[in-house]
Amino acid sequence: MKVSSILTAAMTLAGVYAGLGLTTVASADTASRLDRIKETRTITLGYPTTSLPFAYLDNAHQPVGYSVEICQRIAARLKSALGLADLKIRYLPVTSATRLPLLANGTIDLECGNTTNTVERQKLVSFAPTTYIAKVVLMARKDSGLDVNVPAAFSGKTVTSLAGGLDLQVIQQISSQQHLNISVLPVNDAAASFIAVKTGRAMAVSTDDGLAYGLVATADRPQDYVIGTKAMLLAPYGIVEPKDDPRFKKVVDGAVLDLMKSRQIYTIYDKWFNAPVPPNGINLKYPMSAELKRAIEHPSDSGDPAAYQ
Repeated sequence: MKVSSILTAAMTLAGVYAGLGLTTVASADTASRLDRIKETRTITLGYPTTSLPFAYLDNAHQPVGYSVEICQRIAARLKSALGLADLKIRYLPVTSATRLPLLANGTIDLECGNTTNTVERQKLVSFAPTTYIAKVVLMARKDSGLDVNVPAAFSGKTVTSLAGGLDLQVIQQISSQQHLNISVLPVNDAAASFIAVKTGRAMAVSTDDGLAYGLVATADRPQDYVIGTKAMLLAPYGIVEPKDDPRFKKVVDGAVLDLMKSRQIYTIYDKWFNAPVPPNGINLKYPMSAELKRAIEHPSDSGDPAAYQ
């Protein structure tokens, strides 16, 4: 099946690729988010509230996670680059449906979660170099008796996924291509998708592997669930940036590239995927994939999944 067609439509984008394959557009002297951030001494970070381990709330109801920490490192770079004595970080919760519009209209300056970089989305926003390679998989209750590595096993059944997300599009397209008549139940966040499976409203969730392991690890009975190992699609994650702002992108991308060159990104990854994390000290024990290691060694902001295979 060719689910990659979701991402390969409209491959012609404004702008050119330079340096390490990173997108640059427009001229360097145009107005930038940098100007507003410097004037207000504030940066607004959008984040999902239940996407452990990427972005979620800890016991103190503060945003934490792998993507949140990367954004905090970016904020520190912006503070230095702008010569500010202090830079306030304002956090704003977002959903899969609101994250890109809020970035495009200026409400948030970066989105720090688990957003897949796609060619279609690059029409609206830009992405920093890829910092995670997700595998889109199915997760279900073990007692369903269904094979999570075979989408056809869910023919005629309900599968849930995040509204406006790539994972939802993937299962919809597979269902259409294979004539599976799968009913897709859109939900607003990862927690809602898990509840749908737990309560039987849906037989499975189409989600990214990192999120699936986070959901199962924090469940009351993790042993009751099974996660697919066969990827329906590779999905590159990146911190989301406003489009057509090359000055801002240069600083943001530079901060991410420094994390890669210094290998600090490996330490941040292990902190959130291979060590106990708040609020309950769960350890996902999820080693970095070979695909992500290659993406770190050869940074890219490409929205084509083939670039990461």
